[in-house]
Amino acid sequence: MPHPAPKQCALILASALLASSVAAAGPTTVKLGFAAPLTGPQAHYGADMKAGIVLALEDINKQAPVIGGSPVKFELMTEDDQADPKSATSVAQRFVDAKVSGIIGHFNSGTSIPASKVYADAGIPQIAMATAPTYTAQGFKTTFRAMTSDTQQGSVMGGFVVKKLGLKTIAIIDDRTAYGQGLADQFEKAAKAAGGVVVQREYTTDKATDFSSILTNIKAKQPAAIFYGGADAQSAPLTLQMRRLGIKAQLISGEMTRTDNYLKLTGDAGDGVIASLAGLPVEKTPGASELVARVKARFGAADFYAPYSYDATMVMFKAMKAANSTAPARYLPFLAKTRHAGVSSPNIAYDARGDLKFGDITVYKAQKGKWTVLETVSGS
Repeated sequence: MPHPAPKQCALILASALLASSVAAAGPTTVKLGFAAPLTGPQAHYGADMKAGIVLALEDINKQAPVIGGSPVKFELMTEDDQADPKSATSVAQRFVDAKVSGIIGHFNSGTSIPASKVYADAGIPQIAMATAPTYTAQGFKTTFRAMTSDTQQGSVMGGFVVKKLGLKTIAIIDDRTAYGQGLADQFEKAAKAAGGVVVQREYTTDKATDFSSILTNIKAKQPAAIFYGGADAQSAPLTLQMRRLGIKAQLISGEMTRTDNYLKLTGDAGDGVIASLAGLPVEKTPGASELVARVKARFGAADFYAPYSYDATMVMFKAMKAANSTAPARYLPFLAKTRHAGVSSPNIAYDARGDLKFGDITVYKAQKGKWTVLETVSGS
């Protein structure tokens, strides 16, 4: 057998050295950005969202993924936006400067919306937990949702309260955030369309804890129901003050109230409160049940955002794999065409604006310190 020529030997040796140096260098790091409130009264929301992302990235990295012909390892860059719009834009710019490949976040609509302009200008895809209609209505090609919008959730709850519960006179309070006001607006629209009458509309803030003046005004109108758009840091003291004032109206709220934290803060006073949540009940989605169990075992507590953030992370990774690139401009078109069976839903897909095409809404009632299912409404 003839021996290789000297030039061939040199080429073989060079290729071997190059391969060994690449292997020695290890996989390429791909950074994803995550932002949410991680301090303050809404920190439990951010912690739950982060837990899902951390577990997703661990599961992805265990696969030893190869993208663009090179091994990659995903790394999370975490920022606390404090649920503050101004902080969110500063955080967004830090992510852009760090050249992250994608964003899972922000959590609040009020932070996701201003930050989305920064990401859109930089061409970085963003999958946010934000539910306010404005988030995707801006028309940015880089914005996608992890949960159903307030249009879907508010519409379901407005009709449910009037038609199913028979509560036709309603007072509405919201915290003036993009989330709280957006949800309340959609609820009011649907309730009126179903034949309900809004006897009072009041406003507060996402920092307030004293609602006595608002509730005294509402009590005089004797509504059958009170809808609150906002977080559990406000809906919990609102509930306690309703009880102290002897207000018998049925309290209705959204997913930021449907938390274990709300039940802890209100105790027996929370019994009977009704709140909606995107998606099927955890016990009806085996993947979500398993993930929540993992979150509890690893982090000690879990609400319900982890399955959505886990899916958001997997969807972004899947788009990168399909594009064979982690470059935002390359995988963005594949993200828009997502078809994914996740732990939160068996059918994750986006419409032209980045909203989820299919959304289930479940209505819960607080009973003896637990949230029990009243009804699940499915639809597009």
